[in-house]
Amino acid sequence: MRRAKIYLAVFLILSFTLMLCSCAVSDKNNNNKSYAFTDALGNKVTVSNPARVISLFGSFTETWVLAGGNVIATTDDAINERKMNLGSDVEIIGTVKAPDLEKIISLNPDFVILSADIASQVQAAETLKKAGINCAFFKVEHFTDYLNMLSILTDITGRKDLYKKNGLDIKEKIDSIISKTEKMANSPNVLYLRAYSTGVKSKGDDDMVGAMLKDLKAQNIASIYPSILENLNIEQIIIANPDYIFISTMGPESEAIDEAKKSILTNQALQGINAIKNNHIYILDKDHFHYKPNARWAESYEILYEDLYENK
Repeated sequence: MRRAKIYLAVFLILSFTLMLCSCAVSDKNNNNKSYAFTDALGNKVTVSNPARVISLFGSFTETWVLAGGNVIATTDDAINERKMNLGSDVEIIGTVKAPDLEKIISLNPDFVILSADIASQVQAAETLKKAGINCAFFKVEHFTDYLNMLSILTDITGRKDLYKKNGLDIKEKIDSIISKTEKMANSPNVLYLRAYSTGVKSKGDDDMVGAMLKDLKAQNIASIYPSILENLNIEQIIIANPDYIFISTMGPESEAIDEAKKSILTNQALQGINAIKNNHIYILDKDHFHYKPNARWAESYEILYEDLYENK
């Protein structure tokens, strides 16, 4: 009987020890996961469950949140332009082009998300790295870039369910919209412009909107006459005779639209082209076509599809 009690005691001790070991392994696996990736500038980055994250670009702040993360600080465009509701405890650390580095360092972040397209952020990263702060650059121009970024961020957060919801499900909707153009007999010619208060420029297929128009089988006349990317030549626009004109705006919208009207839309020499004659002129809203649409990218495709093929 005594031997049986000893065996039972040993069994309980071993069981308890194994349970502690199991918990320790589980805790290690859950709380100290490391994820390594190469960022947009070719830097090797390794992160381990970052809890104090700062994003220096509103679009990327939104993507991090869509991936299941939270930020302790971000730039003012996340609030002023993207209208994100991040809570009163989230700090605003300057602007996209002039982030407050001293404040960022004082917040002791364990991961900072930066834009590879902004020179001041590339420079800022050197200061942050010297302070021992882990940084990564991202670059998003097309939907595939967004999808790639979301995949990386959801690997970091462990929320691959959100990669499906905010990424793959959006891709499925986009593919469905694009597939509707496959039976179209003719590709519409388009002139895609970006208007500022100081002037108007033609944009090509490498631009975010230009890429979507190309996906939807529209022919951007800038790909036929690439010289209009440098100089918006009225004679070449007349020769190309675009069926549609799409205009995105930078800066104050009303001033940019006024400039587009003055430079192009009311130009007497252009009144005979199909786009103006048939009133196929579309001013693109900033939420879908200037800021990165992120989880609303399928909505952007749908708007362009309707403008091209349904609004006759």
